[in-house]
Amino acid sequence: MAGGQNAGKAVAKAVVSECYQYPWREKLAKYKNELSKGVWGYWELGAWKPLGISGRRRARLRKEVLLAGEDWPYDPERKEMRVKMKGHKCDRISAQKRANTVELMKKMPQMLLDYKKRRWEKKMKEEDSKK
Repeated sequence: MAGGQNAGKAVAKAVVSECYQYPWREKLAKYKNELSKGVWGYWELGAWKPLGISGRRRARLRKEVLLAGEDWPYDPERKEMRVKMKGHKCDRISAQKRANTVELMKKMPQMLLDYKKRRWEKKMKEEDSKK
């Protein structure tokens, strides 16, 4: 008989918990001023003040408001994502250097001819100035 009474209480509890609605409108009205001050807290007269509502309760209130289809204006604006590349800089640069070397090696025969021509012209100038 005692087992039947416990089962009845468990069923009653389940029914009550399904019908329970979190009073988010009242909570939102109550903590509206506090929520607008920031997510974690705020500075007041040089001292850090935590919010009057805990992070867990704030998160639950936010979830209930969003589930009800309302908007939640109290989240801070998101920062832009980091664009810093991961890995070692030398690994990235070495690939760029290899590509640059390939391009320069294509120009190498012309560069050598230009260098020889400049040396020859310089040599001719020196010979002309000695005469």
